[in-house]
Amino acid sequence: MSDTGGLFSGVLAAGPVADSVCDRAWVQAMLDFEAALAWASAAAGVIPEAAAVDIERRCRAEYYDISALGAAAVRIGNPAGPLVRELTASVTPEAAAYVHLGATSQDVLDTAAMLVTARALVALRAGLHACADRLARLAEEHADTVQAGRSLLQQAPPVTFGLTAAGWLGGVVAALDRIDVLRGERLAVQFGGAVGTLAALGDNGIPVLRGIAYRLGLAEPVLPWHTERSRIAEIAGALGQACGAVAKIARDITLLAQTELGEVFEDGPPGSGGSSTMPHKRNPVAAVLAAGSAAQAPGLVATLLSAAAHEHQRAAGSWHAEWRPLTELLRSTGSAVEWLCIALDRLRVDPARMRANLDASGGLLLAEQVAIGVVTAAQGAVGRQEATDLVAACCLRAGPDDLAELLAADEVIGKYLDRSRIDELLDPTGYLGSTAEFIRRAAQDWRSRSAGYR
Repeated sequence: MSDTGGLFSGVLAAGPVADSVCDRAWVQAMLDFEAALAWASAAAGVIPEAAAVDIERRCRAEYYDISALGAAAVRIGNPAGPLVRELTASVTPEAAAYVHLGATSQDVLDTAAMLVTARALVALRAGLHACADRLARLAEEHADTVQAGRSLLQQAPPVTFGLTAAGWLGGVVAALDRIDVLRGERLAVQFGGAVGTLAALGDNGIPVLRGIAYRLGLAEPVLPWHTERSRIAEIAGALGQACGAVAKIARDITLLAQTELGEVFEDGPPGSGGSSTMPHKRNPVAAVLAAGSAAQAPGLVATLLSAAAHEHQRAAGSWHAEWRPLTELLRSTGSAVEWLCIALDRLRVDPARMRANLDASGGLLLAEQVAIGVVTAAQGAVGRQEATDLVAACCLRAGPDDLAELLAADEVIGKYLDRSRIDELLDPTGYLGSTAEFIRRAAQDWRSRSAGYR
């Protein structure tokens, strides 16, 4: 039975990653380990090839009752044991003697965790790639769409929406980079036997380990990592980072979509973003659900990190504490990325509203540029702090439309800046600095590396 259904799954388990981490996917990953173990053992001359053929034939999840395996797991404390029993009972008597030879339950489940993670990351990175493509297009399309910058939730000097989108893109690209390092280097097979010595295989332990890694497409570790859990910690960190990137974008979208700002909105299908009681609502629901899914990550990451202290050669409880939060973290991250893709597909930008919000302060957010203009024109006669204080005093007295007049009337400011120059300095399009170049660099960086992410 899959565990991807349920009341909240449509919201918090959206997208293809959920199927990659369901109960059946875990069982199949455990069986993939057993099949790889059998073939690697046959290649090393440990077991007959005919036994490997028969074992592999029964390594299909549909042959097993997952609910029954879960119920039986309580006998030894994990589901690998009952699965191995069922597998052993289902093969020929000749092959039964060679099922699971040299392995322990943790080898099965840890390797399954690596396989489940690897398969989930394929879908996850595809979603992040799609988000990055959308963000690069947004950045370029709105390179000149002027928008109020915001610091501590208050208006600050102007930016463009293209720069906002480029900033979002940077977080997604960083998450992709981290995931690719993880996939290429840190997802490793687990094979150590009872206490990490592979004593049951005599001199054949390393050849069998190498064969398992090759057949499963996982890294070959230097030694078993039963109680050295940095790999799990790195998975948790990478997924947490991805959720952080999603949460930042989703939070910005929900803030920019507030009624009082109205700078963006989601143009979803009929009925999306509605309310059970308020007919007028137009909620950015996809961004909301992206934020909600991503918000699951910090607690799950913390659980995985707090469980990292595994005692001696095999842990009593800490290992067991990893299974569910790892599964949920993969699922939640996949859901967050899926909803972000939807939100970006639906996102509509209102440049006119952005400009209106920018102009609402009457030029106050350009005060920094005016102060710099005074310092430059005075050529050392007025220092930066003095100019800042003079401009600040005018800002405190200014109404919606008279800032320029107050600045021109100031004895010091007016000495160095005439009204025409003040009007120039209060034009937001003239105070964007390196914005265009930053956007170009971000988009070019993504385009240059995106082929490698496919």
